[in-house]
Amino acid sequence: MFKRRKKINFRSGLESIIQDQLKSEQVNFSYESDKIKYTIPERPAKYTPDFTIVRNDGSILYIEGKGRFVAADRKKHLLIREQHPELDIRFVFSDPNNRISKNSKTTYADWCNKYGFKYSKKEIPRDWLLN
Repeated sequence: MFKRRKKINFRSGLESIIQDQLKSEQVNFSYESDKIKYTIPERPAKYTPDFTIVRNDGSILYIEGKGRFVAADRKKHLLIREQHPELDIRFVFSDPNNRISKNSKTTYADWCNKYGFKYSKKEIPRDWLLN
């Protein structure tokens, strides 16, 4: 008995041509049915903090001003924290109550609290500057 297949939506015209060839040759095939795991190799990158502050005690504080805190920035800061736990990087958000995405209840503040980053709203707290 003939099995009816679902219509395949190809990503390109070339894929459709290849399918037609395979069908005409009566080759048994499937489309995008397998998943092959791989690791994207590490690539060196550089981070340039918005502000570098040398405090009275000689310690260094990095301030990152953020209006939008997109996924790529969040990922970057987690990698920096993991690779340089000695750095003191803090965020000043225009609104820490903004959600990280439309579909998430997590706010910028929630994210910072979860991952141990200090943050403030619109300005650097004075006590950050004095230590």
